[in-house]
This record gives sequence, C-alpha cells and structure tokens, in this order.
Amino acid sequence: MSQHAETAPPAANTPNLPPVDALIVVDVQSAFVTGDGAVPAAVRLVDRTTDLLARARRDGALVVHLQNDGPPGAEDEPHTPGWELHHPVEHGPRELVIRKPHDDGFEETRLGGVLTDAGVQAVAVCGVMSEMCVQATARTALARGYRVVVPHDAHATQDVPAAPGISEAVPAATVSRVAAYALGSDAEVTVRASEVTFTGPAAG
Repeated sequence: MSQHAETAPPAANTPNLPPVDALIVVDVQSAFVTGDGAVPAAVRLVDRTTDLLARARRDGALVVHLQNDGPPGAEDEPHTPGWELHHPVEHGPRELVIRKPHDDGFEETRLGGVLTDAGVQAVAVCGVMSEMCVQATARTALARGYRVVVPHDAHATQDVPAAPGISEAVPAATVSRVAAYALGSDAEVTVRASEVTFTGPAAG
C-alpha cells in the first residue's frame, strides 16, 4: 500500500446534486486503516473521509462516527488499539460517536433517533467495509426514507480470498463497486467524494 495519500480529484460539474445534511462515517477505526490489517485502499479512504469531515463541519451538517464493537479477540474488540477511531472527533451538538454491535448502524443503536431529532433529510455514507457495515447502514437509511448518497471513492473493503472450486479471488475494488451497485437506483452513488456538498439539518 502506498504511503502517500492520493490527490483528491477535482469536483465534477454536478450542480443538480443537492446537499446532504448529515455525514455518517462508518467504522473508520485503526484496525481497518492502519497496519497489516488495513484495507488496500486505506490511504485513499482516509484522504477522502478527512475531506468529507472537514466540509461537513464547515457547512454545519450533522456528523456521526459509527464505531463497531467487535467480539472478544477481534481486531476491533472494544478498548483495544484497533478499536479506536482513526479520525479525531470534535464532540458537540453536531458531531457525536455512536457505538454499534451489528453491521447495520441503526440496529440496537440510537442512530435513528439522532437523525430524527436533528431533522435530517439526506445522508452521505462512507467508511468500511463496503459490502457489510456501509451497505447495511445505507440500505436501512433508504428503507427509512432518507435520501442516501454513497461516494464511491470514500468507502472500501478487503479482497475476497479465492474459494477453490467456486471462484477466484475478488479484488477489493470490485467488491466495493458491487456493494454500492447492489443498493439499487434509490441510492445516489457518486464517483467522487468531492461531488458531495453539505448543509445544516432542519432542526440545527
């Protein structure tokens, strides 16, 4: 994995893409973006999520960091180094951390109530892993009636190993692409995180 962050591509001319009023950063934890266990696109992911966070904060959007509580012995077991969030959190009324026990950030958490109380209408979802926690959280947001934007270069996952007699290995980039595509036409899957714009939520 390259040690240099990729340069973010310029924003595309997408004047018809309305802003979102919440950013959900899914499981950007040390175990998944640093060290030997990092996803192959970790450098790009951190670069893009850093940019999204900066612009969401600047424009007054609600920011929610989801933090996965892995089982005992897992790389994201609570209160271990790998469990820690990679991005510093600016705690306040418009930025908070929600711990989650399942892939879906809404399941057995207060995420739904937080979004409702803030008057959120639209969310951008980024982070890891594309086909698990990112997809599950985005899918439930869609089911709950939110407009959902998934910037393709701001979510990532691991390669899928080969299964002898079944399939060859699947590169992580392909897994991520399929995970986003599987959300269907109701999700807005942008090519670049730089295309996402932000505004403050209605109750903000």
